[in-house]
Amino acid sequence: MFVKDARVDAYIEKSAAFAQPILKKLRKLIMTACPDAVETIKWSFPNYEIHGSLFCSMAAFKEHCSFGFWKASLLRDAAGILKLADRNAMGHLDKIQTLKDLPSDKILLSYLKEAALLNENNIKIVRPKTVAKKELPVPNQLASALKKNKKALAGFDAFSPSQRREYIEWVEEAKTEETKNKRIETTIEWSAEGKSRHWKYKKA
Repeated sequence: MFVKDARVDAYIEKSAAFAQPILKKLRKLIMTACPDAVETIKWSFPNYEIHGSLFCSMAAFKEHCSFGFWKASLLRDAAGILKLADRNAMGHLDKIQTLKDLPSDKILLSYLKEAALLNENNIKIVRPKTVAKKELPVPNQLASALKKNKKALAGFDAFSPSQRREYIEWVEEAKTEETKNKRIETTIEWSAEGKSRHWKYKKA
């Protein structure tokens, strides 16, 4: 039996007038196609689980709604309704502004059942392995400045390869010599204090 979540009722009621019939229609289709689904709120919008995993979601915005499948890249897409080039992103039916923007009930029901079947069969998306970037050589000017400040050199060497890369790229991307020199000075100062390039934006 489909498990409703009262928070989704509240979500729909708070949505814009144009969005409410769209969300209600999508919800009804999910209930029809997957009576064993569990409704929940994750990341502040309605999500649906079946066989222990998420399989679809919907959301309302100021001027449109979105609907997506968690394993869209594994769906056959026989009707060609998945609009986005990146089928692992959110919003596979593009921007939904009216009920007319939705595919037919028959098509959506078949997609929902297929998405649920992927979970039932425990079929997972295989993510490509990320290849570690090669460590960049330290520019001569920066290397020279680091050698003159032992504390800064120690701090820079203690950074992870990605943190060193952030500083190196920042220095090399400078468009003028004046800007480069200022960035090198800042790099020396922050490295001596053990601060990474984006330390200001990290949570305390």
